[in-house]
Amino acid sequence: MERLFQIKAWWNDEWQKFLYLLIAFSFFYFMPLESDKVIEALTAGLTLLHDYARRHVLTCLVPAFFIAGAIAVFVKKDSILQLLGPGAKKYIAYPIASISGGILAVCSCTILPLFAGIYKRGAGIGPAVAFLFTGPAINVTAIFLTGNAIGWDFALARLIASIIIAIIVGLIMGLIFNEHDERSAQNFLVGMDEEKPYSNWTIFFFLFMQFGVLIVPGLPVPTLTKWIAAGLFLGALLWLVIFKLRREDNAAWIVETWDLTKKILPYLFVGIFAAGMIDVLVPDEWIQLAVGQNTLAGNAVASVSGALMYFATLTEIPIIETLMKMGMARGPALTLFLTGNSLSIPSMIVLFQLMGKKQALTYMGLICAFSIVAGTIFGSL
Repeated sequence: MERLFQIKAWWNDEWQKFLYLLIAFSFFYFMPLESDKVIEALTAGLTLLHDYARRHVLTCLVPAFFIAGAIAVFVKKDSILQLLGPGAKKYIAYPIASISGGILAVCSCTILPLFAGIYKRGAGIGPAVAFLFTGPAINVTAIFLTGNAIGWDFALARLIASIIIAIIVGLIMGLIFNEHDERSAQNFLVGMDEEKPYSNWTIFFFLFMQFGVLIVPGLPVPTLTKWIAAGLFLGALLWLVIFKLRREDNAAWIVETWDLTKKILPYLFVGIFAAGMIDVLVPDEWIQLAVGQNTLAGNAVASVSGALMYFATLTEIPIIETLMKMGMARGPALTLFLTGNSLSIPSMIVLFQLMGKKQALTYMGLICAFSIVAGTIFGSL
C-alpha cells in the first residue's frame, strides 16, 4: 500500500512532464515533412528565432536579465514595498508602475525579466502587472512613431487606453489575488535585507548605467552615436562593478541573473519558434477578412490574433499601418496594438512559469477583454 502511495505521489508530480514529452514525441513522429507548408512553417520558426537571437538577445534580453538580477540583489525590499508593494497607496503605486514601464523601449519578451525582478522583490501583483503591460505598450519611441506613421489621434488613443487598461487590470488582479500580496508582505516583514554598504545614489547610478545599456541601442539615432553612448554607459558600469561594489555582492548579482535567465530563456525560445510557425500556418487573408469592420467580433479576432503574434520592438507600427491600408478598421487596429505589444506566445509561455496558471490566465484574459472594449469604443468615435 505504501508503494502505491509513493507511485501516486510521483505521478502527481511528474504527469505534466510526461504529457509534454508525449506531445513532443507525437509532433515529431507524425510531422508530414513531405508537405511544403510544413517545411515553410519550420523554416519560418527557425528564421524568426535566428532573427530574434541576432537582434534582441545581446542588446535587449541580456541587459534586461542583469537589471532584474541587480534589482533582486541591490534594491532594498522596503523601497519596493513603499512604492509598489501591497501596502503602498494606489494613487502612488499605479502611476509609478505605468510611467516606469512606459519609459522603456522593450518588447513583450524583454519586459519579462524586469517584471520578474520587481515581482520577486515584493511588488504588489497589481502594480507589477501594470508595469508588465505598459512597458511594451506605450514606450515613448513607439508613441511618437505611431503618431508620425498613422496619426496623432491614434497615438493618443493608444497612450490613454494603455494606461487605463493597465490600472484597471492591475486593480482587478490585486483584488482577485490579494492572498499573494498578503503572503508577500508577511514574508518581507519576517526577514528584511542585510543592509548593503552603498548609498542610494550608488545604487541609482548602478541601475541607471544598466538601463542606458538597454535603452540606447534601440534609439532612432545614428549607429555610431548609439554605440559610443552604449560604450560610455558600459564603461561607467564596469568601473562601478570593479571599484565600488563588493565581490560577494557581484557574485550574488551574477547568481540571481543566471537564475532568472535559466527560468525564462528556454521557454522564450520555444515560444518564438512557435510564433514563427503560426505566422505561416494562419493565412493573413483570414485576419484581414475578419477585422475589416469595427464589430465586437472583429475586435475579438484582432485581440486573439495580437496575443498569438510576436512583435519585436516597434515592428508593430509598419505591420498595422500596412493592414490598415489593406482595409483593417481603426478599432481592431487599436486592439491589435494593445494585445500585440503586451502579449505573445513566447511571453505567455514564460508568464505561466513566473506567475502560475491561474494568475497568468486571468491576466491574459483581462488584457484581451479590455483591449476589445477599448478598440470598439475608439472605432465608433
